[in-house]
Amino acid sequence: MYTISELAKALQISPHTLRYYEKEGIMESIRTDSGERRYTEEHDKWLRFVLKLRETQMPIAQIKKYAMLVKEGEHTTEERLELLKSHLNNIQKQLIELQSTEEMLKKKVAMYEQWLDQHPRFAGENE
Repeated sequence: MYTISELAKALQISPHTLRYYEKEGIMESIRTDSGERRYTEEHDKWLRFVLKLRETQMPIAQIKKYAMLVKEGEHTTEERLELLKSHLNNIQKQLIELQSTEEMLKKKVAMYEQWLDQHPRFAGENE
């Protein structure tokens, strides 16, 4: 079992973020008799998944919807699958856009490097 501080540290997020996810219904903690939050390995695993969804720009509303579907049970499997497939499609589009941007930036960097090679008196002036 983890305390809120221990889990937050392990996930490299703030305790406030854990409280927010709980408030939004994305996760639930276990409460001690004195009301302190406790978390299990399952919480850790779930939150790592949620954080990956956030890293890939899934909106909180979609994560909340997914979490609700998980809580509802196996009869929501098809809907969860569709939600994740849609997000995967969005990620694939982002990757294509990022690759295009990367290529453009590589060309721009190469252009500047070539220019500086041809004009060495300007190299290092902006430092």
